[in-house]
This record gives sequence, structure tokens and C-alpha cells, in this order.
Amino acid sequence: MKLKYTVYCVRYQTFSSSSDISIKYLHTESTFSQKGQRYYPHTHADMASSCNVQSKEQFLCSICLDVFIEPVSIQCGHNFCMACIRKYWDSNDLCQCPRCANTFDKRPVLFVNALISEMAAQFRKSVKRKATSSPDQCPAKPGEVSCDVCTETKLKALKSCLVCLTSYCETHLEPHQIAPALKRHKLIDPVENLEDRICKTHERLLELFCKTDQTCVCVLCIKTDHETHHTVPLEEEFRERKGKLENTQAKLQRQIQKKLEKVQEIKRSVELSKRNSEREISDSAQVFTALVHSIEKNQAELIEVIEKKQEAAERRAKEHIKELEQEITELKRRSTDLEQVSHTEDHLHLVQSFSSLCTPPTTKDLSEISVHSDLCLMTLRRVVCQLEETLNKEIEKLPEIKLKRIQQYAVDVTLDPDTAQCELILSEDQKEVRYGDTRQNLPNNPKRFDPVLIVLGNEGFSSGRFYYEVTVTGKTGWSLGVASESINRKRNIKLSPDSGCWAVVQTDRSKYAACAPNFTPLYLREKPQKVGVFVDYEEGQVSFYDVEARSHIYSFTGCTFTEKLFPCFNPSVNQDGKNSAPLIISPVNHTD
Repeated sequence: MKLKYTVYCVRYQTFSSSSDISIKYLHTESTFSQKGQRYYPHTHADMASSCNVQSKEQFLCSICLDVFIEPVSIQCGHNFCMACIRKYWDSNDLCQCPRCANTFDKRPVLFVNALISEMAAQFRKSVKRKATSSPDQCPAKPGEVSCDVCTETKLKALKSCLVCLTSYCETHLEPHQIAPALKRHKLIDPVENLEDRICKTHERLLELFCKTDQTCVCVLCIKTDHETHHTVPLEEEFRERKGKLENTQAKLQRQIQKKLEKVQEIKRSVELSKRNSEREISDSAQVFTALVHSIEKNQAELIEVIEKKQEAAERRAKEHIKELEQEITELKRRSTDLEQVSHTEDHLHLVQSFSSLCTPPTTKDLSEISVHSDLCLMTLRRVVCQLEETLNKEIEKLPEIKLKRIQQYAVDVTLDPDTAQCELILSEDQKEVRYGDTRQNLPNNPKRFDPVLIVLGNEGFSSGRFYYEVTVTGKTGWSLGVASESINRKRNIKLSPDSGCWAVVQTDRSKYAACAPNFTPLYLREKPQKVGVFVDYEEGQVSFYDVEARSHIYSFTGCTFTEKLFPCFNPSVNQDGKNSAPLIISPVNHTD
């Protein structure tokens, strides 16, 4: 007679006064012959054939889920590891089969089934060979989850089962991939502490989430403490929170990207600042070199003049000394003659010589002879004046140097037709604007200025520096500058920083002003033909330059910008044709 037992998974629980004991096991498909009360496996050939067909199922103990160690057959025909069945019987009051629940009057005597033991050993060797050849079958490293079933070397777990609360390597996971009952188990990537996934109160799997208490619960919890609470399947809460995590991660990535871009911007700014500093050093070196050269030149000229004057003074002094020495010799001779005559007793000789000896010799006036100590004073003054003139010339060059430097921030500005007041006419390339006398029928969108005659540039700037140039030749009135994005576009506003506009204007043929809170008159030496506008957003500066004269017109400083700034243009009205010329956005010529 042949009996056939089919694979299925059951969770047995026995209760004692001290504790609850749960035993998990796997039933595998086996065929036995029955003679009397003992069960014998079929022939070795039958077992070998069965091993070939279902070897992965036939050599696993249904209690420990591992390959048999000292397999024994009990009276009902089921096989177990000797240690496993003894432990099971020791933990239960009844002596019964864990698989079929067949009860025995007394504990059977257990003998190792030599044939199954031999075949299990061969199977274990084949599994070991497979494990060593599989890339996924390697010993668990520190920090990795290890297989709970491996008895010798703990291999790296491939999956964890939420039903069995066990982590399996590739080999020990195979029953979950083969047995129909085990295929229904929930497998996840290997994790530690599977016991934490069991409800401490009911010893059931935590598979629900209580939104009220924000905690994971089991199916029995919702019938007791969480009966009135809002609970959802754990998978649903998982999907919801995963979606939120993905959104949060996306936000973090965007923040990271923005900060990385800011870091790059700061690095570029530092590099740009470094290049500007190098240019400043180079430009200042040119100024001081020219100044030092002028000082050295004038010093050499001054020394040469002083030395020549000194030589002339010494030459004149020698001439004076020679004349004086000659006069001294003549006076000494006269003194000797007087001495001799004064001691003579010859009355006639003394009377006759008296007139010639007492007449004083002709000599130069000593008061007219001098060596001046201030010979170089006028020369020194002249040299200092020349140095002052040189310094002033070098200082006058500084705006030119600065203008060359800021021209590197030139941007390509085009006009935005959606912002143009209805009486303004733009060129086809959006580089020119003029007043058109008649109002055009244009859409009244929120961006359009009305009634103020203003048109903005297409692109706004919220950081860094930018520069553009506008030709104003032939104009008798205009205003140029930058405007904030939030400037009121639907009222007749006054152009000033308070209204969100930083500009300079030409109000008459030769009158200019800065649109500060109060108009500040500007006194320019020349009438600008081309105006350069430079903005340093971080420094809060808006500067205007006469491009052709290479001179500075005006600067707004200490501004605080908090939004985008747009280039701003106002060609003003025609004034009976006197101001009909357009404002022209000009390309920046860096070689000027």
C-alpha cells in the first residue's frame, strides 16, 4: 500500500501554563510503503529518481526548514531531524506528529534512516558546491543580513520572509520559490530584527497602520485598542509616504541643485573679482608708474637746473673773488705808500704826493655781491605744478579704465513689445524705439505701460552684473536706466528709486538730471551721444557713462535690490519733430 502526502504549510501552536510555543515547518511530498506499523521507503532506485525530480523538496526537515541532519522516520511515515522532533515533543504535552497530528501512546524509539541520511548528505554537498559557485552565495560581511538557517558559514541573506520571520540565503530561499503554500508568503529585501515586525501584544504580523495614533498595528489591534481609529493597510500607507518621500527628495534635490548653482555662481564671482582685482592692480600700477616716471623726470630736471645754477653761482663768485683780490692788492700797495710818506721828512715830497695818495681807489660796491640761497625755489614750484598736472591727467584716465573694465559685462538687450506703451513704435529687430504720435490698437496686457512712455528689455536680471549701451544722437529728451519687475505700469508714475526706477534723463537740449528721490541736476562738459548703463546687483549700484567721452555721468549707490531688474527706455515725445530720433540699443565696442 502506498500513501502520498502533499506539501502545505501550517503554523502549529501549543499552549502551556508558562508560554506559547510556535513551530513553523514545511511539508514536502513523499511516498512510502506500509508494512504493519512500520514504514519503509521504496527502493534506492526509487529514492534516487525522486531525488532527481524533487530533490529540492524531499531533503528538507519540515520543522527547521533545513536539509536533514540525522533524519528519522516516525510511525506515521513522516521524516524529521532527530534533534528537531525531540525538541518538538519536549515542548508539547502530547506525543504527536507535527505534520499530520497523529498521536502516539508513547514516544517512539528513534533510529537514523541511513538511506535518507546518505542522500541528504549528497544533496548537502551539491548545495554547497552550488553555493560556492553562485555570486549571490557568499559569506555575510559586517553590516549585511545573514541567513538564519545556515548552520556552518552564515551566507548573505537574499530575502526575508515576513510570515516565517526568517532571512534566507539563495539556497534556503528555494522552498519559498517552489512550494505553493510558501509562494504566498511576503518576501522583502533582507532586514535585521524581523521580530520587531510582530505585534508585541498579539504576536501577529504588523500589517496595518493606525493614522490616529501614527503607529503600526496587527489585525487583532483594530478589534481592541484601535477599534474606533482610522486604520489602513500598511502597503497603502507605504505608498503614500513613499510618494511624500519622493516629493521631499525631489525638493531636496532641487534645493541642492540651486545651492550648487549658487556655489558655482559664487566661485565665478570670486574668479571674476580676482580678475577685476588683477586689472585694478594693473591699472593702478600704470597710473603710479606714470606718476613715478614723471617725478623721476622732473627730479632729474630739477637737479640739472640746480646744478647749473650752482655752477653759475660758483663761477660768478670766483670772478668777484678775483676782482676783490685785485682790489685788495691795490689797497695794500697804497697803504704801503702811505706808510712810507708818513715817515718822510721831505716836506716837498709829502705835499706833492698827498693828493694822489689820499684819493681813494675805484672799487665795486660789496652790497651788490651775493650768493642767493633760493635759487631753486621757483624751479621747484614749477616742477610741483608739472607733477600736479601729470597726476590730474592720470586721474582723468581712471573713468576710461573703469569703463573698459565694465564693458566686459555687456549683454544683448532687445525690447519687449508686450511692455511697450501704445504710442511707442519698435523696430523689427527690437533694437530701436521711437515715439509714434498716434496710439496703436494693442492688447492691454498686465505687462504693458500706460500712460507712461516706457518699454522694457526682454530679459531681467536678479544677480550679478550687466551693461548695455544706447545711442541718443539727435535726441533732445529721453530717459534710460533700469526698472524693477513690480513697477506700477498702469499709472502716471514719477521716475525715481521709490517707484522702482533708477534712471537719468535729458529734459532739454542741454539739461540732464538723475531721477533720485528729487531730480539731481547733472552738469556735463559734453552732450552724450552714446550712454552706457552698468548694474552691479549685489553691490546695489547703477552707473551711467558717456561712452565716447569715456567719462562718468552719475551713479546710484547703496541700493537694495530684491527682485528682477529690466533695462528701461523712454524716448520721450517728438517735440514738433525735434526729438523724433529713436533710442538705439548699440553693440558694445570693446576696442574703443
